[in-house]
Amino acid sequence: MLVYHSAFDMYHSVYRMIQLLNNLKRDYVELERLRIWDYYLAFPNEMTKIKFQKEANDIKKLFPDKPNPYELVLDGKIIFEKMRPYQMTALKTLASHGLIDKAYLSENRITKIKTTLSDEVIGKFEELSERESNIIKIMTTYFHNMPLYGEGGLKERTNLLEYRYDA
Repeated sequence: MLVYHSAFDMYHSVYRMIQLLNNLKRDYVELERLRIWDYYLAFPNEMTKIKFQKEANDIKKLFPDKPNPYELVLDGKIIFEKMRPYQMTALKTLASHGLIDKAYLSENRITKIKTTLSDEVIGKFEELSERESNIIKIMTTYFHNMPLYGEGGLKERTNLLEYRYDA
């Protein structure tokens, strides 16, 4: 049986990375944080499983309680790790085309998309759906300000990566 999902499509991974990096508010983002963002952009129903802070309950209300039965993820950690090669290939492709800085990528940091190229590339994309747009806004603002490591960090709240041994 053939099953397709955009999470395991290298070209769609490039598309998602461009969308996320084009909306960055700062100059760079950590690789692990970007991978987590990409996971939630590929699987928006999984947003309901995040442990939000109490003051962020309005964000949780943006996502329906009744998930789409065709988008159920049984084990998010396994799917997240299966996405890794596609995500890394997408980032290396962006670096090889000069859209992000190769030196930062080797340090596990990803830079913003260079503006001169992004206008040309982004202009060819279809407009984002409201759901995708909301996810990107939440990820690049609320989750960008949240610490990545340790208790209460993004890794713990999403339960996609191990956080207990963070320095």
